[in-house]
Amino acid sequence: MSHAPLPSKTIWTILTGTMIAMFLGALDQTIIAAALPTIGRELGDFDSISWVASLYLLATTAVTPLYGKVSDIHGRRVTMLAAIGIFTIGSIACALAPSMLTLIIARGVQGLGGGGLISLSQTIIADIVAPKERGKYQIFFASVYLLASLMGPMLGGFLTEHLHWSFIFWINLPIGLIAWIMTTNTLKLLPIHHRPHRLDIPGSILIVLATITLMLALDEGGVRIPWSSPWIIGTLAVSFVLWILFVMRIRAAEEPLIPIEILANPVVSTATIAALFSMGTYVATTIFMPVYFESARGMSASDSGLALMPFMVGTVVGATLAGQTMGRITHYKRLPIGGTLIAALAALIIAFYQNHISIVALEALFTVIAIGLGTVLPTTTVAIQNAVKPHQLGTATGTMNFFRQLGSALLVAVFGAILLNAGQGPTQTAAEAGDRFFVMFLATAIGFAISFVALLFMEEKPLRSSAKEAAEAVIVD
Repeated sequence: MSHAPLPSKTIWTILTGTMIAMFLGALDQTIIAAALPTIGRELGDFDSISWVASLYLLATTAVTPLYGKVSDIHGRRVTMLAAIGIFTIGSIACALAPSMLTLIIARGVQGLGGGGLISLSQTIIADIVAPKERGKYQIFFASVYLLASLMGPMLGGFLTEHLHWSFIFWINLPIGLIAWIMTTNTLKLLPIHHRPHRLDIPGSILIVLATITLMLALDEGGVRIPWSSPWIIGTLAVSFVLWILFVMRIRAAEEPLIPIEILANPVVSTATIAALFSMGTYVATTIFMPVYFESARGMSASDSGLALMPFMVGTVVGATLAGQTMGRITHYKRLPIGGTLIAALAALIIAFYQNHISIVALEALFTVIAIGLGTVLPTTTVAIQNAVKPHQLGTATGTMNFFRQLGSALLVAVFGAILLNAGQGPTQTAAEAGDRFFVMFLATAIGFAISFVALLFMEEKPLRSSAKEAAEAVIVD
């Protein structure tokens, strides 16, 4: 079915609505952090407060590939509105929660909606903007995602201190309503690629259970429960079996949740690996950097938070560079190749010279790393969307986001294990504390190096200048 290009005003209305939806999903990943002690005190349960944060991330990750497939079957509009609705219902339940158990369950419901807000936003771009022009729009989505992640703890702390912790959830209602109003009518204008689809229910159940068990083990292992405990080992074993069964299912199913055709696409596989290791390494590094600043550099908690600003700014700069240039040049992967290589080298410099360089120099190196990461995200997203058929856009985008989130959880666990193993015994000096982080910064360099290699092998398909051209190209391929 052919569609005339949408007017610029309509495109921006759709994109604004979807960016607001993405903002909601990303904001609630971090907004809860500063409120957790207060929530634990008011609800009388400190032992379970970590689950208020963890279950949202777990649910979000588990359902991400489902949203991609469902949107390919039933359309983006219905699926996005359903995600907004589920997220809003979960937010109301969180705000009214009378107990910790109720709040944890409500956060899970919230996550079921949040998983669609982030993934579908990126898919909708692909529906209305040609691959050749898509990179510059990815800038805005990358910026919104990072802004939400940065604002979350600060906004959550402010609302908790000056109003009540429930307002970190009530605030989602007006924002969600705006997103609903801005998208409910305009999304009717999205192109529809008529092709019969069926949702693979057994495959969906298997991937959700496999993801949940794996993330449970990663969340608990080495933090509250030793990695060697029977519970962690058993949970990992169950997850492994479930993943094997899922692989068997997608090989046998008539229409699997994640088609073999997509997983076997060399652009999808290499770009996903590049995004997984870049984003996962970045997330893991930013989570543990405040610990480094406080223990090795003697910073206060507030100063260590501010010290992460170069990460946020650098990522937006990198995304802007990639987004603005990839539609204008033939060899669009050269920028992220150079970015990941420089990021890996910067991480190596930090690893070997962290105890001998100033804070200013250290922040400059962190900015370089963040710029390198920023060049990867829009490039890999557009490359994947450019390499699949139009009716597979949702599935492919959801698959990329799923593995990127799962990879982030895995690398956070790996980095945490590295620090725990390197930090045996008391730390007497700042220099000794810095030595504990040598292996972590080395792991950061390795993560970006893997991303660099994946980008080297990623096929550089020409970016199409129209949706019709893109469809014809992938059919020929």
